[in-house]
Amino acid sequence: MKTRFVLIQTSHAGNVGAVARAMKVMDFDDLVLVSPRWPNVLRKEETIQRASGALDVLKNARVVETVEEALDGMTHLCATAMTPRDFGPPLTTPRAHFARLAAQLKTPPGLTSESACVPAQEGVAFLFGSERFGMQNEDVYRCHACLSIPTNPHFGSLNLAAAVQVIAYEWRQALGGFAELNTGPTPVQLADAQQISGLLQHWQQALVAVDFLDPEAPKKLMPRLNQLFNRAQLTQEEIHILRGVAKAMLTTAAKGQA
Repeated sequence: MKTRFVLIQTSHAGNVGAVARAMKVMDFDDLVLVSPRWPNVLRKEETIQRASGALDVLKNARVVETVEEALDGMTHLCATAMTPRDFGPPLTTPRAHFARLAAQLKTPPGLTSESACVPAQEGVAFLFGSERFGMQNEDVYRCHACLSIPTNPHFGSLNLAAAVQVIAYEWRQALGGFAELNTGPTPVQLADAQQISGLLQHWQQALVAVDFLDPEAPKKLMPRLNQLFNRAQLTQEEIHILRGVAKAMLTTAAKGQA
């Protein structure tokens, strides 16, 4: 589904760049500015710096004179406002509204995409007002829904780019999101019984060499080390490290006897 972010009378160039960055992070690239304070805002240094690499979004962005031009081709309009308007669309949270909207977009069972009730060419537009005075009533009235981001009731002021990031994230999640990265531990290869046995023999030699183990009265030292190594679930790399320690002990002991 086509998705467009519309900034109305934006006054700060940095916010435009930050919005482009927020959009790109969520893989959206259709940005339209309506009568921004700076006609050349897309080329201003502050805009480019705040975009942090989202230059393709800025390159594709358009500047228009009216909201009507910005909404060309869009069939579902979402205003963003903290308070409802007397004659405006219902106030709802982004997550709740997007869940309903995404459900409507799914092709019903038994229907092809050509016969589905929601045309494939539909587009949704998210409208954001000026940083100074928000959205004007007439722009809210034209929308199908008015989105209000749940915030601290005692401090609900969101920066423009922050609001765009929240909306973009929630909409991307409603559309299916991205595949989760595999952040689990890297699989390791555990040492087998033969490697543990070899390690124990090596350590027994080293412990005898440094006079820690009396071969005439070993008691239960080696079985206890065996259990310790088993509980540790040693990897093959750790076996190499511990055998390196045993080798160093033997080398040092030999030098002391020379």
